Amino acid sequence: MKKKVLLTGATGFVGKQVLKSLQKSNIEIVLVVKPKWQDRIDNFEKIVKVVESDDLFSESVEWWSDTCINIHTIIHMAWYAKPSEYLTSEKNIDCFIGTLNIAQGAINSSVKRFVGIGTCFEYDLAYDKLSANKTPLNPTTAYSTSKVASFLSLSLLFKQKNIDFLWCRLFYLYGKGENETRLVPYIKNRLSSGKVANLTNKDKVRDYLNVSIAGDMIASVSLRNVNGAVNICSGMPITIGQIAENIADSFGRRDLLQFGNSPKGKHDPYRIIGELDRLIFPSVKFNEKNIQF
Repeated sequence: MKKKVLLTGATGFVGKQVLKSLQKSNIEIVLVVKPKWQDRIDNFEKIVKVVESDDLFSESVEWWSDTCINIHTIIHMAWYAKPSEYLTSEKNIDCFIGTLNIAQGAINSSVKRFVGIGTCFEYDLAYDKLSANKTPLNPTTAYSTSKVASFLSLSLLFKQKNIDFLWCRLFYLYGKGENETRLVPYIKNRLSSGKVANLTNKDKVRDYLNVSIAGDMIASVSLRNVNGAVNICSGMPITIGQIAENIADSFGRRDLLQFGNSPKGKHDPYRIIGELDRLIFPSVKFNEKNIQF
């Protein structure tokens, strides 16, 4: 019998790519999505059931217990993610509480494995390279604090119930379906219109990864015997200036790049680089040539 994998957040920026990758595996997929989801999903292959919810974070433990019957693995991608609000929004608390309800429903229905999604902002960003096994956690926003609370609570809860638990911490992602206010599409949109792109300090260093690769990485570790926290990152440092110039060169318009000198802040430090675990991702290879924007 094929394993049934329940996926939340399948219509989101990252969730779409995870769904796409999961469809390459020998599994059956169950989705929990909002109504009118059909307009946001391209491929229905291997989706055997769709459960609709106006707000999955408001559903009861009983609702989740029924929804999780015969599910082997849950991949919980959903979270509140409005670009201008998610870092400080009180809705992070709703997502945290709702996630605990999902977890309890999973336990009640004997789910074997639970995969959650975290963020690089859970870490103490004062460290030079952020390691899932070595770097301490030090969240500073409502978003990252709620993610850490979820990670710690679920780690303890699932350990007590002998349920496998994986926590994937995302770094900076770009690619298909990205919100237009984010860095890469912002630069492309401005330059394609012949307008100046006003940017932050060009020397800030980030860890960027194409969302399609991130989707493959998440799907891969979700279906393998990998537990605990892992980084979904490239491990490759690149500056804001390098990203902008890479994009500008495709338009021949470096003259439209305008860099500022923003001060260092605790929510926007100069350097955020992840440590990629080569034992978990031995086939993932990165260099300057294959990080294209």
